[in-house]
Formats: sequence, structure tokens, C-alpha cells
Amino acid sequence: MKNLALLSATAIAATSGLVFGTMQAASALNWNWNYSNTSTDITASGTFTTNDSPDDLGFYQILGITGTRNGETITSLQPAGTPIPGNEPFNVDNLISLNTQQLTGDGFGYSTSLGNYSSPFFASFLPTPGYLEIFSAPPFIPGYENFGLEDSELPISFFATIVTVPEHTSIVSLLALSTLGALSALKRNKSSKFTENTEKII
Repeated sequence: MKNLALLSATAIAATSGLVFGTMQAASALNWNWNYSNTSTDITASGTFTTNDSPDDLGFYQILGITGTRNGETITSLQPAGTPIPGNEPFNVDNLISLNTQQLTGDGFGYSTSLGNYSSPFFASFLPTPGYLEIFSAPPFIPGYENFGLEDSELPISFFATIVTVPEHTSIVSLLALSTLGALSALKRNKSSKFTENTEKII
């Protein structure tokens, strides 16, 4: 009895340590995103990885990006606090939210496999505020007023949604199930011992 109880307690402690250790490392959300402009054949979509805690305005920090734009593979996220080449001095902030306005006026940026750059953002200065995409292709001439022939700033429809919850939610459930399982085993063992002792007395 004592050995089984000790073993069960050890198992619970080990499971708890493993689970809580994992919980501390789990701090990311996965999102699906897409935007398009059907009249100009712009189509982009993919996934974001963000932190799991929004700021006071409800915005999450984008930490990673995957996807495609018009068939070009997205290769990297533009670092927050820097502009995409050809759109200086407008820095991106790489923020996303579930609010009605999902991007800020700084937006996010990324590069593609052909060496192009894109930066979707929310344009509050438009007569009807909405989303725009800055597209910049080489050769890059510094400054947003120096657009090349392939560069553009066009309206888009943008949408993003969370597709997974933080990992620690499922981990807490696992911990609860593991603890209940161990306690159930202890209860069954106590019941078995009580029955055995009763039979001996009879």
C-alpha cells in the first residue's frame, strides 16, 4: 500500500513538473490570414505565429510568417521597427488583432522568394478608411515617393483569425486527467485492501 501510494505520488509529481515546465515554454498562437484585390489580381495568404497575450489595445505581436503572394513563397518577416525596402521611412510594427480594425497604420511586412517586398496596413487617412498594400520590387530606390514601374499601393480586403489556442490550455487538461487517474488508482487500491481485510476477519 505504502509503495503504491509513493509510486503514484511520484508519478503525479513527475507529471506535474513535466507539464508545468512545458507550460512555461508555451507562448504562441497560430493564425490564418489572407488578403486580396480581385480587380488587380493580388492574392496573398498564409499563417502567422504571434505571442499569446494582446496589448492594451488588443494587438498581438507577429513573431513569424509563412505563405505565398501571387505564387511567390514568403521567405521572411520584416523586423518590427524597420521599413520594407523602397518604402522608407515608414516602419512596420507587425501587430495583428481580432478587432474590427485588424492592422495598425504601420502594418506588417515580408519578403518573397523573388526578392520582392510587401507591407499591408490600415489606411485611416482614406476618405473611407480601409486596408492598403505597399508592394516594392527591385531595384529598390530609398523613399516612398520613388516608386518603380512594378511598385504599387493598392486597396485590399484583409482578414485574419486565430486557429489554435495556447498550448498550455491543453496541457492543463492533461495534468487534470493525469492527477484524477492517479487518485482513482489509489482509491481502487484502498477499496481492494479493505475488502481483503474484511474477508480475513470473516
